[in-house]
Amino acid sequence: MEDKPNFTYSRAEKLKSKKLFEILFAEGKSVTQFPLRMVYVQTDATQDLAIKAGVTVSKRKFKSAVKRNRIKRQLREAYRLNKAILFDNSPANYALLIMYLGNEMPESEQIHKSMVGLLLKFKGKIGNRG
Repeated sequence: MEDKPNFTYSRAEKLKSKKLFEILFAEGKSVTQFPLRMVYVQTDATQDLAIKAGVTVSKRKFKSAVKRNRIKRQLREAYRLNKAILFDNSPANYALLIMYLGNEMPESEQIHKSMVGLLLKFKGKIGNRG
């Protein structure tokens, strides 16, 4: 690896484009590692970053915004710490949306394990095509 791994999740890396969200739900492919599901789509190479990611939690399953925000914070943290799995050799640009599928509040440890598994599955899928 390089001298210092990048453990940031900057504003530029966040998925915020309404157009990209629509494309993700219309034609995105998915990978699941319970309790997480990642929907992804390849994007055009005009972006400065290879991967843009976002997180979401179902409002139907978690009525309380406090609980939803806590889970989203845990998802962003797990992604931030493990995104090096993807950034090492991403062959193309991707937009990712990571969703929490569980029904109860997760432990951080569980989310970290699932995130690593999810990112490795995704890397395997894009590695086969790219």
